[in-house]
Amino acid sequence: MKAVVGLGNPGLRYANTRHNLGFWVVDLLSRRWGIPLSRHKFASKMGDGRVFAEQVVLLKPQTFMNRSGAAVADLVNFYQLDLTDLIVVYDDLDLAPGLIRVRASGSAGGHKGMADIIGHLKSNEFPRVRIGIGAPPEPLGAADYVLQGIGEADTKILEEACHRAADAVELWLKEDVLAAMNQFNQRQSNGI
Repeated sequence: MKAVVGLGNPGLRYANTRHNLGFWVVDLLSRRWGIPLSRHKFASKMGDGRVFAEQVVLLKPQTFMNRSGAAVADLVNFYQLDLTDLIVVYDDLDLAPGLIRVRASGSAGGHKGMADIIGHLKSNEFPRVRIGIGAPPEPLGAADYVLQGIGEADTKILEEACHRAADAVELWLKEDVLAAMNQFNQRQSNGI
C-alpha cells in the first residue's frame, strides 16, 4: 500500500492560496485516478483505490497546515506503512514559482506543516514533492504571502507545477522515488 498526502488548510477561504498546493495535487490525482475523497478518517478527507496494481490512499488533513502531523501519523500507524511508501506534497518558499523538487528524505526546511509531520513520525525519512512558490515580495511576511489569494498569472504557473507534481507522484508509484527525482528535479517549465 502507498499513501499520498497533500498539505493545505481546509475551507473555501484558503482554497486558492499558495499554502494549498498539496491539496491541489491530491485533488488532481483524485480526478485522474477516479478515487473520490469521500471518506472522513484520521481528521482528513481521504479516498482509496487501486492504481497501477497498487493499493493507494489519498489524504488531505483537515487539521490546518501546522497541525498535519497527527493525521499523517494516524494514517501511517493504522496501515502500518513503511515510511518509504508515504509521499507528502507541499508548497515551498525556497523554490522559484513553478519549480518542483522530489526528495527521498530531508528536513522541514522551515515549513511548519512538514516539521509537525516529522515530529509526529519521529523521522524525516519519507519522500516528498516540494512545489516552488517563491519568496514573498517586500514588505509582505511569509504567513500573509502563503495565505493570500493567487493572481491569474501565478495561478497558471502553479497549476502547471501541480500537474508536474502529480506526474512525479505517479512515477514514484510506478517505479520509485529515484526515478521521480531523476526525471522531475531537472525539468523546468516554460523558462521558469
